[in-house]
Formats: sequence, structure tokens, C-alpha cells
Amino acid sequence: MLLPQEVQQAVTDSLAAPQDTPIVDTTAAADTTSAITQLNREITEAGRLIATGEWELFVSRLYERLAELAANLIPKLSAALLAFLLFYITYRILYKVIRRLLSRSKRVDVGLEALLTKTYRVVAMTFILVMVLDQLGLNVAALLAGLSIAGIAVGFAARDTLENFISGISILMDRPFRIGDNVQIDGTFGTVEEITLRSTRLRTLNNEIMVMPNIQMINQKLVNHTMLNTLRVEIPFGIAYKEYPQEAREVVLKLTEGDERLHDDYKSQVVVLGLNDSSVDMALRLFLRNPKLEVPVRLEYIEKVREALREADIEIPFPHLQLFVDEAKAFENSFLMQPTLPPPKGKGGSSRPSA
Repeated sequence: MLLPQEVQQAVTDSLAAPQDTPIVDTTAAADTTSAITQLNREITEAGRLIATGEWELFVSRLYERLAELAANLIPKLSAALLAFLLFYITYRILYKVIRRLLSRSKRVDVGLEALLTKTYRVVAMTFILVMVLDQLGLNVAALLAGLSIAGIAVGFAARDTLENFISGISILMDRPFRIGDNVQIDGTFGTVEEITLRSTRLRTLNNEIMVMPNIQMINQKLVNHTMLNTLRVEIPFGIAYKEYPQEAREVVLKLTEGDERLHDDYKSQVVVLGLNDSSVDMALRLFLRNPKLEVPVRLEYIEKVREALREADIEIPFPHLQLFVDEAKAFENSFLMQPTLPPPKGKGGSSRPSA
């Protein structure tokens, strides 16, 4: 058992022994404090020289500081410029190779090719910028973290733009239509001129450009008239009930003979669609080799059918109403049943004879 003096000596020895304390590296903090202090001194001294009118000393101090700054920045600028040239040349070489491979591929259309090349350019230029900033001595990691937070905030604010962006990627990957296709959407017929990541541009029949957001191009009903190699075009017309559909069929089918725009594997047809109130509804069905000729062929044959029926003396009726009055004895002695109306009486007199 320890004696009281021994216990006291042990406590004293333990207090006198060196303690293990964590080593804190204060070099960075000291450098930062020193730089801030030096900057404050330089600003204060420059203000004093300007206030006292010592312009020569101020200019000489300014030249010295600029020379020191240039001596520190020139190596970094040289390294950054060298990195930029190296990566930019590599980027241009890879860009040409990618463009050539995509243009030769049969599975990649023009719209998807534009998307891939734009994505490559954005990624490559971002990488080059990061490498140049790193050579300049900037804290790239902190910069990227700040940009990520800002990107999240912008993403929430631009939700519609992101939806159209994702829809544009879906269009280019799924390919419901391509550049040059004739489509009909929202009651508008047009030709696809351009597909971007935000919108699709259609050229209408009036030579107008209609810009449709990509989200609407996906969510609405869209009819592609040129996706297949063959397209059927219908030319509706009507004939009177007194006419014979077979005669009208023979007259109209003669118009299609020798037309090289029509498909050889599909014969043109004239069918009866229905019995309307005033006409027998019929239609001429044409099958085109080139679906892009749909509009001019339709307009041409509408006029041809009308002229052919008129020359063949086949009546094309229009809606009308006939009124038949039987046993109208109440009107026998009135002027309504006379072959000619009586002449009007003189001024101020009644022009209506008595019944």
C-alpha cells in the first residue's frame, strides 16, 4: 500500500509529465492573415501617398506591385494557356471524328446527331474550363460545389424548360417523327423543319414557322403522314340520287390513268361512303409513291373530279329543300295560285287583290 508521501510524489510526477496534445497546422491560417495584413498596409500607404501628393512615389510603388503580380501570374497564365491549347486541339479532333461517325451511321438521324454533338461540345468545354481554372490556382472543387447548388435552384425555377428538355431527348431517341416529315398536330398540318432540346419547329402550308414545345409534341395526338413509304389520299365528292355510282366511278377512275405519282402495287378506288340527305357520298382513293406529294395531289384531283363529273353531265348536288303542297283548296282563288301576279296598283293603293 502506498504511503502518503509516495502518493504525493506520484501526483507531482504525473502533472510534470508532458501531455499529448493534437498538433494543429496553422501555416495556412498564418499565410492568409499575413496576406490580408500586407494588403491593408499597401492600401493604407497608397492612400497616404495620394493624400500628401507624393505622386512619383505612388507610381513607383504601383509599378513595383504590378511587377510582382506579373511575376506571380505569368507562370500560371502560361500553364493555363498551354493546357487550353492542348485540350482544345484534342476537342476539335474528337469533334470531327464523332461528326463523321454519326453522319455515316444509318441508325442516327439528323436530330439525334445534333443532340449528341451539342452534348459533346458542352461537356468538352466545361472540362476545358475546369482544367484552365485549376492551372490558374483557383479552388475548382469549391467552385463546382457552388455551381451544383446554383444548378439545383435553377432547376426548380425552370421546371418547364427541363420538361421540354427531357421531352426533346425522348423525341430524338424514340423518333415518332424526323426532320422533313409531314405531321398533323393540334389541327395544324406542317413539315418538321428543326428539332431542338426545347421545341420543335413546323413549317405550315402558309410558309409560316410554328414553334411547339416538345412536351406538347409528346402529350398531344400526332399523325405522321410520311413515316411509311405509301400514303392513301381520299378525294370526297357526291352525286345526286338520280345518278348511278358505277357511271361516276368509271368517269373518275379515268383521271388516274398514266399518273406516275401513284403506286403501282395499289389500285385506285372509288367507293360509296354513305347516303346523305341530298347526295350519295363517294370518295376517290389514291395511293402515292411519295407521301410528301399529298397536298398538291389532293388539290389537283379535287378540281379534276369536279370538272370530269360536270363534263359527263353527272349532277353534283348541294343541300336543298323541296316543298310539295297537296290539296291546297284554301288558296285556289288567291293570287298565290295565279300563273302571274297582278300588277301593283297606284301610289297609296294596296297591291294585294282581294281573295
